[in-house]
This record gives sequence, structure tokens and C-alpha cells, in this order.
Amino acid sequence: MVVTIRLFAMLRERAGQGSLRLELGEGATVHDAIAAVGQRADLRQLVADLPLVMAVNRAYAAAETPLHEGDELALIPPLSGG
Repeated sequence: MVVTIRLFAMLRERAGQGSLRLELGEGATVHDAIAAVGQRADLRQLVADLPLVMAVNRAYAAAETPLHEGDELALIPPLSGG
């Protein structure tokens, strides 16, 4: 199945793009998707050592949330500002 990974803030800057398409096996979870991103040599440092907030189809999600064909997984890093 193919899902779209939306990247925000520093993740977008690190990747040089706002989204990625990722092919995963059936039954994959949010955790599996993040692990797959971390295994790609060109994206290895993208999610390394960052606490992330995740959302699937615009609803907050946990690591064990299942993904389905066509889902959009948003990865949101910690934000700072003032």
C-alpha cells in the first residue's frame, strides 16, 4: 500500500520537501512507517532522535495506529517559538 507522509517545520527543512510517498506492506502501522523512513539512506537523519506528534488523516494517532492505502500520515516535530 502507498501512504503519503506530510512533513512539518524542521522535518520539511531537513528533507527539502513537504511530503513523501512511502510504500508499506499491508497491516503496517504508524510506527512501521516511521521506521521505514528512518531506514532510507537519504532520510535516515530526518526522524532520528526527535519526539514526534503523529496524525493520520488529520486525527492525532498513536504509534500502533494501523495505516491503509491512501492514508496521509503527518509527522510534526516539537515546535518552539515565542
